[in-house]
Amino acid sequence: MSEAARHDFNNLPPGAAGLGHVFARPKLVAVACVVILAALGWVYLAILLAGMNGSLGGSFGGYAAGMVQALCRPLPDGSWTVGSVTIVASMWGAMTLAMMLPSAAPMIMTYAGIADTAAHKGERIVSPFVLAAGYTLVWLSFAVIATLVQIALTRVALLDAGMASASGLFSGAIFIGAGVYQFSELKHACLTRCQHPFPFFFANWATTAPGVFRLGVKQGLYCLGCCWAMMLVMFAVGVMNVLWMAGIGIVMAIEKMLTGRRFTHAVGVVLIVAGAAIVVTAMTSHWPIRSS
Repeated sequence: MSEAARHDFNNLPPGAAGLGHVFARPKLVAVACVVILAALGWVYLAILLAGMNGSLGGSFGGYAAGMVQALCRPLPDGSWTVGSVTIVASMWGAMTLAMMLPSAAPMIMTYAGIADTAAHKGERIVSPFVLAAGYTLVWLSFAVIATLVQIALTRVALLDAGMASASGLFSGAIFIGAGVYQFSELKHACLTRCQHPFPFFFANWATTAPGVFRLGVKQGLYCLGCCWAMMLVMFAVGVMNVLWMAGIGIVMAIEKMLTGRRFTHAVGVVLIVAGAAIVVTAMTSHWPIRSS
Protein backbone atom coordinates (compact mmCIF):
# COMPACT_ATOMS: atom_id res chain seq x y z
CA MET A 1 0.00 0.00 0.00
CA SER A 2 1.32 3.49 -0.82
CA GLU A 3 2.32 6.00 1.88
CA ALA A 4 -0.61 8.24 0.94
CA ALA A 5 -3.04 5.36 1.32
CA ARG A 6 -1.57 4.42 4.72
CA HIS A 7 -1.94 8.03 5.85
CA ASP A 8 -5.59 8.05 4.77
CA PHE A 9 -6.28 4.82 6.66
CA ASN A 10 -4.64 6.18 9.81
CA ASN A 11 -6.93 9.22 9.74
CA LEU A 12 -10.13 7.16 9.46
CA PRO A 13 -12.28 6.11 12.45
CA PRO A 14 -11.39 2.59 13.69
CA GLY A 15 -14.51 0.95 12.22
CA ALA A 16 -14.10 2.56 8.82
CA ALA A 17 -10.39 1.78 8.78
CA GLY A 18 -11.08 -1.87 9.54
CA LEU A 19 -13.63 -2.04 6.74
CA GLY A 20 -11.17 -0.37 4.43
CA HIS A 21 -8.52 -2.98 5.20
CA VAL A 22 -11.00 -5.74 4.41
CA PHE A 23 -11.92 -4.24 1.03
CA ALA A 24 -8.23 -3.72 0.28
CA ARG A 25 -7.86 -7.53 0.18
CA PRO A 26 -9.31 -8.49 -3.23
CA LYS A 27 -9.09 -12.27 -2.69
CA LEU A 28 -11.14 -12.08 0.50
CA VAL A 29 -13.72 -9.90 -1.22
CA ALA A 30 -13.84 -12.29 -4.19
CA VAL A 31 -14.53 -15.31 -1.98
CA ALA A 32 -17.22 -13.43 -0.05
CA CYS A 33 -18.80 -12.26 -3.31
CA VAL A 34 -19.12 -15.78 -4.76
CA VAL A 35 -20.27 -17.40 -1.51
CA ILE A 36 -22.83 -14.75 -0.55
CA LEU A 37 -24.45 -14.34 -3.97
CA ALA A 38 -24.58 -18.07 -4.69
CA ALA A 39 -25.98 -18.71 -1.21
CA LEU A 40 -28.70 -16.12 -1.76
CA GLY A 41 -29.72 -17.93 -4.93
CA TRP A 42 -29.95 -21.30 -3.18
CA VAL A 43 -31.81 -19.83 -0.20
CA TYR A 44 -34.42 -18.27 -2.46
CA LEU A 45 -34.86 -21.52 -4.37
CA ALA A 46 -35.19 -23.39 -1.06
CA ILE A 47 -37.97 -21.01 0.02
CA LEU A 48 -39.84 -21.62 -3.22
CA LEU A 49 -39.48 -25.38 -2.88
CA ALA A 50 -40.56 -25.32 0.76
CA GLY A 51 -43.65 -23.34 -0.18
CA MET A 52 -44.34 -25.77 -3.02
CA ASN A 53 -44.19 -28.70 -0.58
CA GLY A 54 -46.24 -26.89 2.07
CA SER A 55 -43.48 -27.23 4.67
CA LEU A 56 -43.42 -23.56 5.67
CA GLY A 57 -45.78 -22.52 8.44
CA GLY A 58 -47.21 -19.24 9.65
CA SER A 59 -47.93 -16.13 7.67
CA PHE A 60 -44.58 -16.32 5.88
CA GLY A 61 -45.41 -19.85 4.81
CA GLY A 62 -48.73 -18.67 3.42
CA TYR A 63 -46.96 -15.91 1.49
CA ALA A 64 -44.43 -18.36 0.08
CA ALA A 65 -47.19 -20.79 -0.88
CA GLY A 66 -49.01 -17.99 -2.67
CA MET A 67 -45.83 -17.15 -4.57
CA VAL A 68 -45.41 -20.75 -5.65
CA GLN A 69 -49.04 -21.01 -6.78
CA ALA A 70 -48.58 -17.93 -8.93
CA LEU A 71 -45.34 -19.41 -10.21
CA CYS A 72 -46.78 -22.78 -11.17
CA ARG A 73 -50.18 -21.88 -12.50
CA PRO A 74 -50.82 -19.39 -15.31
CA LEU A 75 -54.39 -18.24 -15.83
CA PRO A 76 -56.89 -20.78 -17.25
CA ASP A 77 -56.82 -19.12 -20.65
CA GLY A 78 -53.04 -19.60 -20.82
CA SER A 79 -52.20 -15.95 -20.12
CA TRP A 80 -49.78 -14.79 -17.46
CA THR A 81 -50.08 -12.03 -14.89
CA VAL A 82 -47.34 -9.49 -14.22
CA GLY A 83 -46.88 -11.05 -10.79
CA SER A 84 -46.45 -14.60 -12.07
CA VAL A 85 -44.01 -13.51 -14.78
CA THR A 86 -42.00 -11.59 -12.17
CA ILE A 87 -41.82 -14.64 -9.91
CA VAL A 88 -40.73 -16.90 -12.76
CA ALA A 89 -38.04 -14.38 -13.70
CA SER A 90 -36.86 -14.18 -10.09
CA MET A 91 -36.69 -17.97 -9.96
CA TRP A 92 -34.51 -18.09 -13.07
CA GLY A 93 -32.39 -15.29 -11.63
CA ALA A 94 -31.87 -17.30 -8.45
CA MET A 95 -30.98 -20.37 -10.51
CA THR A 96 -28.32 -18.49 -12.44
CA LEU A 97 -26.79 -17.16 -9.22
CA ALA A 98 -26.86 -20.59 -7.60
CA MET A 99 -25.51 -22.51 -10.61
CA MET A 100 -23.23 -20.10 -12.46
CA LEU A 101 -21.42 -18.07 -9.79
CA PRO A 102 -19.64 -21.12 -8.28
CA SER A 103 -18.43 -22.06 -11.76
CA ALA A 104 -17.17 -18.48 -12.19
CA ALA A 105 -15.10 -18.65 -9.00
CA PRO A 106 -11.80 -19.45 -10.81
CA MET A 107 -12.28 -16.43 -13.09
CA ILE A 108 -13.12 -14.09 -10.21
CA MET A 109 -10.22 -15.43 -8.13
CA THR A 110 -7.85 -14.90 -11.06
CA TYR A 111 -8.89 -11.26 -11.24
CA ALA A 112 -8.54 -10.97 -7.46
CA GLY A 113 -5.03 -12.43 -7.59
CA ILE A 114 -3.92 -9.87 -10.19
CA ALA A 115 -5.62 -7.08 -8.23
CA ASP A 116 -3.96 -8.26 -5.03
CA THR A 117 -0.52 -8.01 -6.65
CA ALA A 118 -1.37 -4.54 -7.97
CA ALA A 119 -2.59 -3.44 -4.54
CA HIS A 120 0.68 -4.48 -2.91
CA LYS A 121 2.48 -2.28 -5.44
CA GLY A 122 0.31 0.67 -4.44
CA GLU A 123 -1.56 0.70 -7.74
CA ARG A 124 -5.23 1.54 -8.05
CA ILE A 125 -7.59 -1.44 -8.14
CA VAL A 126 -11.33 -1.99 -8.42
CA SER A 127 -13.27 -4.37 -6.15
CA PRO A 128 -14.08 -7.86 -7.52
CA PHE A 129 -17.70 -7.00 -6.70
CA VAL A 130 -17.71 -4.79 -9.80
CA LEU A 131 -16.40 -7.62 -11.96
CA ALA A 132 -19.00 -10.01 -10.51
CA ALA A 133 -21.73 -7.42 -11.13
CA GLY A 134 -20.91 -7.33 -14.85
CA TYR A 135 -20.82 -11.11 -15.00
CA THR A 136 -24.11 -11.39 -13.11
CA LEU A 137 -25.82 -8.88 -15.42
CA VAL A 138 -25.26 -11.23 -18.37
CA TRP A 139 -26.82 -14.18 -16.58
CA LEU A 140 -29.72 -12.15 -15.22
CA SER A 141 -30.39 -11.14 -18.83
CA PHE A 142 -30.36 -14.85 -19.70
CA ALA A 143 -32.89 -15.36 -16.88
CA VAL A 144 -35.25 -12.88 -18.55
CA ILE A 145 -34.93 -14.71 -21.88
CA ALA A 146 -35.45 -18.08 -20.18
CA THR A 147 -38.61 -16.72 -18.57
CA LEU A 148 -40.01 -15.73 -21.96
CA VAL A 149 -39.07 -19.15 -23.36
CA GLN A 150 -40.82 -20.87 -20.44
CA ILE A 151 -43.99 -18.87 -21.03
CA ALA A 152 -43.91 -19.74 -24.74
CA LEU A 153 -43.32 -23.45 -24.04
CA THR A 154 -46.18 -23.50 -21.54
CA ARG A 155 -48.54 -21.90 -24.06
CA VAL A 156 -47.75 -24.55 -26.69
CA ALA A 157 -48.16 -27.31 -24.05
CA LEU A 158 -44.53 -28.48 -24.09
CA LEU A 159 -44.28 -27.62 -20.39
CA ASP A 160 -47.01 -28.46 -17.90
CA ALA A 161 -48.27 -26.36 -14.98
CA GLY A 162 -45.62 -27.90 -12.72
CA MET A 163 -42.82 -26.61 -15.00
CA ALA A 164 -41.94 -30.14 -16.15
CA SER A 165 -41.65 -31.30 -19.74
CA ALA A 166 -44.92 -32.58 -21.18
CA SER A 167 -43.27 -34.30 -24.14
CA GLY A 168 -40.64 -37.03 -24.20
CA LEU A 169 -39.68 -36.05 -27.74
CA PHE A 170 -39.14 -32.46 -26.62
CA SER A 171 -36.99 -33.56 -23.65
CA GLY A 172 -34.94 -35.88 -25.83
CA ALA A 173 -34.38 -33.15 -28.42
CA ILE A 174 -33.05 -30.80 -25.72
CA PHE A 175 -30.63 -33.44 -24.44
CA ILE A 176 -29.40 -34.27 -27.94
CA GLY A 177 -29.04 -30.59 -28.86
CA ALA A 178 -27.06 -29.86 -25.69
CA GLY A 179 -24.88 -32.90 -26.36
CA VAL A 180 -24.15 -31.89 -29.95
CA TYR A 181 -23.24 -28.36 -28.80
CA GLN A 182 -20.52 -29.87 -26.58
CA PHE A 183 -18.59 -30.67 -29.78
CA SER A 184 -19.01 -27.26 -31.45
CA GLU A 185 -16.16 -24.85 -32.05
CA LEU A 186 -18.11 -21.99 -30.44
CA LYS A 187 -18.44 -24.05 -27.26
CA HIS A 188 -14.70 -24.72 -27.13
CA ALA A 189 -13.73 -21.15 -28.01
CA CYS A 190 -15.84 -19.81 -25.13
CA LEU A 191 -14.76 -22.61 -22.77
CA THR A 192 -11.10 -21.86 -23.44
CA ARG A 193 -11.67 -18.24 -22.38
CA CYS A 194 -13.33 -19.48 -19.18
CA GLN A 195 -10.56 -21.98 -18.46
CA HIS A 196 -7.75 -19.46 -19.02
CA PRO A 197 -8.94 -16.01 -17.86
CA PHE A 198 -5.46 -14.70 -17.00
CA PRO A 199 -4.43 -13.76 -20.59
CA PHE A 200 -7.74 -11.94 -21.05
CA PHE A 201 -7.32 -9.90 -17.85
CA PHE A 202 -3.64 -9.25 -18.56
CA ALA A 203 -4.39 -7.92 -22.05
CA ASN A 204 -7.48 -5.90 -21.04
CA TRP A 205 -6.64 -4.77 -17.51
CA ALA A 206 -8.69 -1.80 -16.31
CA THR A 207 -8.35 0.43 -13.25
CA THR A 208 -11.76 2.11 -13.37
CA ALA A 209 -15.10 0.74 -12.24
CA PRO A 210 -16.73 1.02 -15.72
CA GLY A 211 -13.74 -0.73 -17.27
CA VAL A 212 -13.81 -3.62 -14.80
CA PHE A 213 -17.59 -3.87 -15.17
CA ARG A 214 -17.10 -4.31 -18.93
CA LEU A 215 -14.53 -7.04 -18.22
CA GLY A 216 -17.18 -8.83 -16.16
CA VAL A 217 -19.73 -8.49 -18.96
CA LYS A 218 -17.28 -9.91 -21.51
CA GLN A 219 -16.41 -12.84 -19.27
CA GLY A 220 -20.12 -13.37 -18.65
CA LEU A 221 -20.72 -13.55 -22.41
CA TYR A 222 -17.95 -16.13 -22.78
CA CYS A 223 -19.54 -18.13 -19.97
CA LEU A 224 -22.97 -17.81 -21.60
CA GLY A 225 -21.56 -19.06 -24.89
CA CYS A 226 -20.07 -22.00 -23.02
CA CYS A 227 -23.03 -23.01 -20.85
CA TRP A 228 -26.35 -21.84 -22.34
CA ALA A 229 -27.20 -25.22 -23.91
CA MET A 230 -26.54 -27.04 -20.64
CA MET A 231 -28.82 -24.63 -18.81
CA LEU A 232 -31.65 -25.40 -21.24
CA VAL A 233 -31.54 -29.02 -20.07
CA MET A 234 -33.53 -27.75 -17.06
CA PHE A 235 -36.56 -27.47 -19.37
CA ALA A 236 -36.27 -31.21 -20.06
CA VAL A 237 -35.77 -32.43 -16.48
CA GLY A 238 -38.04 -29.96 -14.66
CA VAL A 239 -37.25 -26.32 -14.07
CA MET A 240 -37.30 -26.71 -10.27
CA ASN A 241 -35.42 -30.03 -10.12
CA VAL A 242 -32.82 -29.24 -7.44
CA LEU A 243 -30.78 -32.41 -7.98
CA TRP A 244 -30.34 -31.58 -11.66
CA MET A 245 -29.52 -27.97 -10.79
CA ALA A 246 -26.71 -29.12 -8.52
CA GLY A 247 -25.51 -31.76 -10.97
CA ILE A 248 -25.39 -29.43 -13.96
CA GLY A 249 -23.70 -26.76 -11.84
CA ILE A 250 -21.01 -29.23 -10.79
CA VAL A 251 -20.44 -30.38 -14.38
CA MET A 252 -20.06 -26.78 -15.60
CA ALA A 253 -17.65 -25.99 -12.76
CA ILE A 254 -15.51 -29.07 -13.55
CA GLU A 255 -15.43 -28.10 -17.24
CA LYS A 256 -13.96 -24.72 -16.37
CA MET A 257 -11.35 -26.13 -13.99
CA LEU A 258 -10.03 -28.74 -16.43
CA THR A 259 -8.16 -28.21 -19.69
CA GLY A 260 -8.62 -29.94 -23.02
CA ARG A 261 -11.74 -31.34 -24.58
CA ARG A 262 -11.93 -34.89 -23.22
CA PHE A 263 -14.32 -34.20 -20.35
CA THR A 264 -16.48 -31.87 -22.46
CA HIS A 265 -16.79 -34.48 -25.20
CA ALA A 266 -17.59 -37.19 -22.64
CA VAL A 267 -20.43 -35.04 -21.28
CA GLY A 268 -21.64 -34.53 -24.85
CA VAL A 269 -21.73 -38.27 -25.50
CA VAL A 270 -23.70 -38.89 -22.26
CA LEU A 271 -26.22 -36.19 -23.17
CA ILE A 272 -26.70 -37.51 -26.71
CA VAL A 273 -27.13 -41.12 -25.54
CA ALA A 274 -29.56 -40.04 -22.81
CA GLY A 275 -31.51 -37.93 -25.29
CA ALA A 276 -31.70 -40.77 -27.80
CA ALA A 277 -32.96 -43.11 -25.07
CA ILE A 278 -35.66 -40.62 -24.07
CA VAL A 279 -36.77 -40.21 -27.69
CA VAL A 280 -36.91 -43.98 -28.28
CA THR A 281 -38.88 -44.47 -25.05
CA ALA A 282 -41.32 -41.71 -26.02
CA MET A 283 -41.83 -43.17 -29.49
CA THR A 284 -42.29 -46.78 -28.35
CA SER A 285 -44.80 -45.73 -25.70
CA HIS A 286 -47.06 -44.49 -28.50
CA TRP A 287 -46.74 -47.53 -30.72
CA PRO A 288 -50.09 -49.30 -31.16
CA ILE A 289 -50.37 -52.66 -29.45
CA ARG A 290 -51.69 -55.23 -31.88
CA SER A 291 -53.92 -57.95 -30.51
CA SER A 292 -53.43 -61.48 -31.86
